[in-house]
Parts: sequence; C-alpha cells; structure tokens
Amino acid sequence: MPSLKWMVSEGRPRVFGIYKRVTSIGRAGANDVSIDSDSLEAHHAQVVFDGRDFSVATVDAGAGVLVNGKKKKKSKIYHNDKLMLGDVDLVFSLYDESGSTRELDSEGSHSQASEIEGMLKLSDFNRRLLEIRTIPDQIETLLDAVIDVVHANKGFVILLRDGDPEIAAARNVDRETIPDAVTQLSDSILRRCIDTRQPLIVSDAVNDTMFNSSESVLDLKLSSVMVAPLIAQGQLLGLIYVGNDNVVNLFEQSSLEVLTVFAGQASLILQNAILLNQLTTDRDRIAEELEAQRFGDIIGSCPSLQEVFRRVEKVAAADINVLITGETGTGKELFARELHRRSNRVDGPFIVVNCGAIPENLMESELFGHVRGAFTGAVSTRQGSFQAADGGTLFLDEIGEMPLALQVKLLRALQERVVVKVGDTKPQSVDIRVLAATNRDLEAAIKDATFREDLYYRLNVVNLHLPPLRERGDDIAILAKFLLNKYAAEFGATVNGFTPKALDAMRSYDWPGNVRQLENRIKKAIVLADKTLIGPEDLDLGADQQRAVVPLTQAREDFTRQYILEVLERNGGNRTRTARDLGVDPRTVFRYLERDPDAPEPGGPARG
Repeated sequence: MPSLKWMVSEGRPRVFGIYKRVTSIGRAGANDVSIDSDSLEAHHAQVVFDGRDFSVATVDAGAGVLVNGKKKKKSKIYHNDKLMLGDVDLVFSLYDESGSTRELDSEGSHSQASEIEGMLKLSDFNRRLLEIRTIPDQIETLLDAVIDVVHANKGFVILLRDGDPEIAAARNVDRETIPDAVTQLSDSILRRCIDTRQPLIVSDAVNDTMFNSSESVLDLKLSSVMVAPLIAQGQLLGLIYVGNDNVVNLFEQSSLEVLTVFAGQASLILQNAILLNQLTTDRDRIAEELEAQRFGDIIGSCPSLQEVFRRVEKVAAADINVLITGETGTGKELFARELHRRSNRVDGPFIVVNCGAIPENLMESELFGHVRGAFTGAVSTRQGSFQAADGGTLFLDEIGEMPLALQVKLLRALQERVVVKVGDTKPQSVDIRVLAATNRDLEAAIKDATFREDLYYRLNVVNLHLPPLRERGDDIAILAKFLLNKYAAEFGATVNGFTPKALDAMRSYDWPGNVRQLENRIKKAIVLADKTLIGPEDLDLGADQQRAVVPLTQAREDFTRQYILEVLERNGGNRTRTARDLGVDPRTVFRYLERDPDAPEPGGPARG
C-alpha cells in the first residue's frame, strides 16, 4: 500500500497509509492525514490517485508545498519523493512500510486498501503493456497481476470459440504455466458466468447450495472462486477465472470489483488480438486477390485487359514486331517490358526511345548512332539505340510522332536488320526485336499522309490495344488501393483508405490521363490529406468533374448512331449496303443519318 512517512525529529517515523483516491493532509482532525503542526493550514494539501499516477496539490491558498526542494502548487510525485508542507517533512512511498507505526482511519477500510492496491497493479501493468509485444505474453502478465492482487493461487483466461470454452492462459502463484489446466476448472461455475454474463464470487464452493452438487466442484474440492466475463462491444469473448483452494471466504466484493477492472483490460487485449487477426487475414486475402489479378507489374481483371494478357502470353515468345496502342497513361511501356520479360530475349537489353521527346535533327543519331565529325558537336563516335539493343528489345514509344523523312530509314532498318551510323558508310547488322507504341490513330495518319503505310504494317504484325481506365470497371478501385498502399508506405503517411464517396467518384470520372493521372492524384492526396481516409475532394473529384449519367435509352441511341456511322464509313457512304450489312431496313439508316450533319453523302465517300 502507498504511504506517507512523517520524518519526526525524535523517535521513529510515523507512517500514514494512502488507501483512498483523494487523501487530505492538514492540521484539522478531519483530514485523512492529520498532523498537529502550527506550520500547516487546517486543510493544507491533498494526494490524488487518478488510476495511474499520484500527485500532490495545495488546498488552502496560503499553503506551501515543496517537492524535492521545489515549490509547487501541483505536481506528480514518485516513489521516495520528499515533500515539505510547512515545516513538516514527508516521504512518499509506493510500497508497504512494514515495521513502522501505521496510522489508519478508524474503520480500517480493508476493502478500500484492496481496491487501491488493485488499481496500482493495473497501473503498473498498463505501463509495462507497451513493452510486451505478443498477445499471449500480455495475457499471462495480466493474469500474474490479478493472482497477486486478489491473493489467489491460480488463474485462467478462457476464450469462447464457437460457444465452447478454451484455455488461453493458465498460471499459478509462482508465475508458472499450469499443466493440465482444463482439469482444474469447474464446468458448472464457468457455465453460470457464461449464461448470466455477470461476475461471480463463490466463497465456499463445496458448501455452496448452488454448486455443491456439481461433480467438478466436489472432485476438485474447490474453496474460493471468482469469475468475470470478458466482454467487448457487447460480445462475450471469454472469462477470467481465479481461485484459491486453501482458503474459504477469501474473496470479498472489493476483490470482485478489482477482478472486473482487470477483466475489462483483458477484454481490450483480446479485442485488439481479434482485430489484428482480422487485419492480418484481410491483408493476406487482399494480397492473394491482388496476386491473382497481377500480370507481371500490371494489375487488372476486367475482361478487355484479360484478353490483352492472353495475347501477350501467346506472342511474347514469338520474335515478331508488336504495336501497342491506347490512350496516354494506359501503361503501354509496362506491357512492352512484360513482352520482353516473357520473351527469349529476356537476358538481353531493353532499350526505350521516346520518339516524341527527341528533336527531329537528333532523331537519326539517337536511333542509328554517329561517327566523330558527322555534324557540329559530334566530338566522338557514338552508337545508337539500335546497336544498344542488339540481342534484346528496342521499344519505340510514341512512334506516331516520328518525322516522315526518318520513317523511310527506320523501315529499311526493320526490313534488313542493318543500320548505318550518321556520317558513316559501313553498314552494321543488328539482332533486335522491335516493339512500338502510340496513342495516335495511325490509320488516320496514313490517310493524312503523315505516317507511312508500309512502316505501319511492318510494325503492326500483332496489335495490342489497351483499354482506357474508364472502361475497366472495378479495376479502378483495385489500382487505387494498390497505389495508396504503395505511396503511403513510401511517404510514411497515415492515410489508409478511401471513403465510399471517393471510390464512387473515381468510378464515375472519365480519367483522360488514365492510370498515370490516377497515380498522380493519389500521390497528391496522400501528401495533402488531413484525415486517414481520402475523400473525393482530396482527389479533386467534385460533382462537376464526374461523368454525367445519361438515361439508358439515350445511351442506347448514341451507341446505335455511332455504330451505324462506323459501318457506313466502312462501306464508303453506301447506305443501302450498310443497311444490308446491319440487317435493318434502309429507312432505319436514313433516320439516324438525318440527325447527324457529319454523316457521309449517299453513295459517296465518307466525310472526315
């Protein structure tokens, strides 16, 4: 029990036990610690225990208190701290000062002393809880503290699994694990607590009218038993059971109150363990789902993307050119790298050339290299990307931006697998596979005479068309969560998810920049968000940014009109042939064309 030791000038110190939450000190006889000294006010100070720490504070405005020589109005106090109230010297102790003269109140208040001792044990346990890593160790440490404070000689933590009790920890007074613990428990006492969900004291189990007919009580010759339920958020998780087989009537109501407090702490530990297990299970499940939806570094499960995956698997090993098309930000380079990774050239180099980022006058040198003196600034001979990719893969990104004059030289290099450095006449053979990508419509560029048709067919042996993000359905949410976890860990942020409104906003936004835009928005949100969940406002996805939802009939009409126009253009503007191909009456075609001013002229070529 904590105490205050009055260091008198003559004789042995006098010890005052602190057994209440608020202990008053002063000259008046009504104080818990009454000291007859003219230097003290009638009600000088008080010691307060808040469930964790002790503190001392003045009560009378004129009272003075020194803590370890420093004047204080209020201060936390610790073991062996020296207090001076007036000219009275006191020493605070957290422990029992045996052998000294103890001053207790007239009632003796054993129950209050027991309660505050229990609170101290719980406070000490809570401090040490931060240092204990595993849940089993936390439960065993708590059980040791319970056994100590209620003077039991054994204790058990029992969990309910599908309604059946299962021992999670069993300890004796020597802080050892009890073997064969299940044989030392009374089924009838456990069942009573489970059924009532109320704490229970059995002071003399063998002679208790409720339990003396129980075989387990008689066989075990039980004496004093206490049981308290472990409840969290209304759910009965289990029980905490303590007993002493040597002493009857050991446990009082104050002991049960202490046990109930410890049971509350145990419930929190178990609830945290359950939540942690759920989080681990959810994390593993999400990781498994993500792995199932991963194709190398590419994540997605929508049907259109799965079809691209299947085509990649088929053509990766074939040493043929592939043209990857799709809007900007759809991951064309990722697919190019995946083709290289799955090809027979995986051990060779993977060289990337961005045809849209290199000035036209340097493009030829970048691709084929140059010799010293070939042009101003060519101070040394340099190999080009074709030579660097020898034995591996050359990826020509944004091929649609390549100047027309250079397309002729590129076509020759692809046909003959031979290149000549700028300023040189000696041809050099190269063994490469060419992958190209563009976000432009190359067929339209061919019609506009800005891209060579023969080069197009040389590159487009196999075409991989990547779907835009807005057409990938639930892939948006999967990608968003993946990117959130990746960058939250990288930036050390506390953001851990999206609000439902944010997920809805992401699904209904057009994403003109596709995955690249989604990635950048999420990076920004992680850095700037003030909450743990990202909302639509953090992603700059207000209502005005979201794709408008049109009625189904209008959407069907829009699609039908667009499809008719595509078939009409394919048929050179011939409406009769278009109606025959579509299997509809020609008047249906005419009806849709009357609504579209850009429709092709009857019988003539389509207008662009």
